[in-house]
Amino acid sequence: MPPFYLASGSPRRRELLAQVGVPFSVLNAPIDEALLPGETAQRYVERLAQAKARAGFASLQAPGVVLGADTVVVLDGQVLGKPGDADQAQAMLLGLSGRSHQVLTAVALTDGMTTRSLCVSTAVGFREISSAEAQRYWASGEPADKAGGYAIQGLGAVFVRHISGSYSAVVGLPLFETAELLGTFGIDCWQ
Repeated sequence: MPPFYLASGSPRRRELLAQVGVPFSVLNAPIDEALLPGETAQRYVERLAQAKARAGFASLQAPGVVLGADTVVVLDGQVLGKPGDADQAQAMLLGLSGRSHQVLTAVALTDGMTTRSLCVSTAVGFREISSAEAQRYWASGEPADKAGGYAIQGLGAVFVRHISGSYSAVVGLPLFETAELLGTFGIDCWQ
């Protein structure tokens, strides 16, 4: 099995890969994450995942396979990134309140010669959220570094009324699809 690397600082992605028994090392792969004019949410998340994988591969001193991933929340066609402050977080949560939104997670793998990627879409429905709840949630510290201002695997789970699609993709890495993609590069999960 070739050496495998995760180009991500996300502790959630590290936990998900460990959950399925994939040995890996973590690389730092800083990229410009600005949304380009006219770029669709799907194209944006795919571009970032591919850029992270390629940036991670460029930092290697030896052969290997690098995974890059990115997750965004999309509401009414608009990408909701990580909130910069309490006001942004509250606006995001109140915008999601009582509605369904889309979570897109793109995964890209490269070995320097071949790059393969995919994008998984999951629909998430929220219950109504009060302004006071949104403020208390921000005060917990959890939403500060989360796309859309919430963590489905944490305290934010209480807002989720229903989900249609991949739970692990909402957390940050669609495990079923990622395992299949890893297999095309000769990287096995737990089996």
